Amino acid sequence: MHLLNLGILAHVDAGKTSLTERLLHSAGVIDRIGSVDAGSTRTDTLALERRRGITIKAAVVSFPLGGATVNLIDTPGHPDFIAEVERALAVLDGAVLVVSAVEGVQAQTRVLMRTLQRLRIPTLIFVNKIDRSGAREAEVLRAISARLTPSIVPMATTSGLGTPDARAVTGLSPSALDVLTGQDDELLAEYLEGEITGPRLRTALVAQTRQALVHPVYFGSAITGAGVDALLTGVMELLPPADGDPAEPVSGTVFKVERGPAGEKIAYARMFSGTLRVRDRIPFGRDGGPDTRPEGRVTAISVFDHGTDTPADSVPAGRIARLWGLADIRIGDALGEPRKTQEHFFAPPTLETVVVPGPGVDHRALHLALAQLAEQDPLIGLRHDPVRRETSVSLYGEVQKEVVQATLAEEYGLDVTFRATTPLCIERPAGRGAAVEFNKKDQNPFLATVGLRVDPAPVGSGVDFRLEVELGSMPYAFFKAVEDTVRETLGEGLHGWQVTDCTVTMTHAGYSPRQSHAHQRFDKSMSSTGADFRGLTPLVLVEALRRAGTVVHEPMHRFRVEAPADTLGALLPLLAGLGVVPESTDTQGDRCVLHGTVPAARVHTLEQRLPGPTRGEGELETSFGHYAPVTHGTLPERPRTDHNPLNRKEYLLNVTRRVGG
Repeated sequence: MHLLNLGILAHVDAGKTSLTERLLHSAGVIDRIGSVDAGSTRTDTLALERRRGITIKAAVVSFPLGGATVNLIDTPGHPDFIAEVERALAVLDGAVLVVSAVEGVQAQTRVLMRTLQRLRIPTLIFVNKIDRSGAREAEVLRAISARLTPSIVPMATTSGLGTPDARAVTGLSPSALDVLTGQDDELLAEYLEGEITGPRLRTALVAQTRQALVHPVYFGSAITGAGVDALLTGVMELLPPADGDPAEPVSGTVFKVERGPAGEKIAYARMFSGTLRVRDRIPFGRDGGPDTRPEGRVTAISVFDHGTDTPADSVPAGRIARLWGLADIRIGDALGEPRKTQEHFFAPPTLETVVVPGPGVDHRALHLALAQLAEQDPLIGLRHDPVRRETSVSLYGEVQKEVVQATLAEEYGLDVTFRATTPLCIERPAGRGAAVEFNKKDQNPFLATVGLRVDPAPVGSGVDFRLEVELGSMPYAFFKAVEDTVRETLGEGLHGWQVTDCTVTMTHAGYSPRQSHAHQRFDKSMSSTGADFRGLTPLVLVEALRRAGTVVHEPMHRFRVEAPADTLGALLPLLAGLGVVPESTDTQGDRCVLHGTVPAARVHTLEQRLPGPTRGEGELETSFGHYAPVTHGTLPERPRTDHNPLNRKEYLLNVTRRVGG
């Protein structure tokens, strides 16, 4: 069977959910086109999505197309929900990027196109809203060529542009030959020799589109249906079908997890090879091989077909399915044989806020609800402080915070507010530091010897754990206890932030062998256990960090501001007031373009203030750039949630209920 897993992507309000409705209607899956404004669309099923008129969760719906089955994935357009887009990209065979004929290329359009190109996902561009007043053709094509990619092949022109009678007139543009020959030397030679033909040109268009070398551009309207049939033809003919051998070993990726009516987990998975059947036991996870990862038994399967999902006994390569029975499954888990693909396409969240429960809200119920939300979005990190009874969540932006608040109220009956959003900083070691504690009762109550050295590592390298002691010098379980505790302890550095980009080396190791009194049972007071190493390691590690020192870094975003050139004089003081200095300023006709970096904490303020000095015509595009040392104001501190190994007395009291040292 010919299968295609197709993503619909766009900047918010470009009309992609309306396009999804039109495609389903054209395919005969639905009798009436749903309305975003009326909250009656097929893919925006959440009450919050229908009320706000935006897509929050990726949705899958299937429709037949010329003997093929298309699994259509409608993705969010708002940048706060970029994690949903990330997971959709991992399962796509092709994509349609929607651009508004009125607003043109927007900030999120550029972010999405860059990612689609980097991942080499074959992409068609659909210029929507040609029936709207203010719709443009030539200007939008120029913007797509200048700001997205010059490798575009217009597949139609328009008539009646900007009126309800607007139509798309299908026909390969004269510029198509220049674009296609620029990507294919053989085709260029044929053209120079006068041997090029229409069928040969079409063959080149198909091949280059499927290799993501060129991007056909269609015009139309999701509301009136103009140009949609031509787009469907392009989807069928130009985008590659799903591949994968059903007879090979099972391999798949989980891109969405939701809870069913009874609270059971339901995993959405794309199968890349093999055939998964009901009652099969399947290894899953993100790390390790099939023999080291947990296993689960699939208790039920449903596949998408003709607009809905239907029960099935198996799911073959190429298809998307919903799976039941995998209780410990997480988003991003590989099923069966892991694929060698990039795990994350977008940067993690750079903001954090504390959830404040309203009157009468049970803290345990709130923590459980937040944990379930984090299951559905693994880039939302939770951090629980049992002492203060507070839970922090990491986020992309203010809209996402509003969605979390509304979801907790509507789905869980929990009334919450939030504290002010703060940047999510990190710490990096400033130099080398080492510490060691020996197995001596007069020093600490732990029957263990642990020595650790901390060294800075290259930016982006994460945490590397190494040994300078022989692996056979003590039981492996004790080494494992030290490594696991090191990684856990580095979650909160000297200032409370996660410590990264470092190498931690174990320099000393020692233990008390298993002992007992004559004819007696194992005596804990005489023999080391894993708890001794887990208890001692934080004390040694933070002392090594103290000696190394750490530098707090705040997240910085790259920004691009485009605005009328005559507003530059008013725009520069706004940026200066936020502590932002543009790295470059270019004037292009009647527009000016500024590039630079801005602290993540000030991005929302910049978004709010930009319309004023730019008469509402300023356009802001931001993306995570890097972490930079904090050099202004008070050094940000984050309250600790562990037993505070920075305070030895307090730590020993909390961990052992005895005061040592």
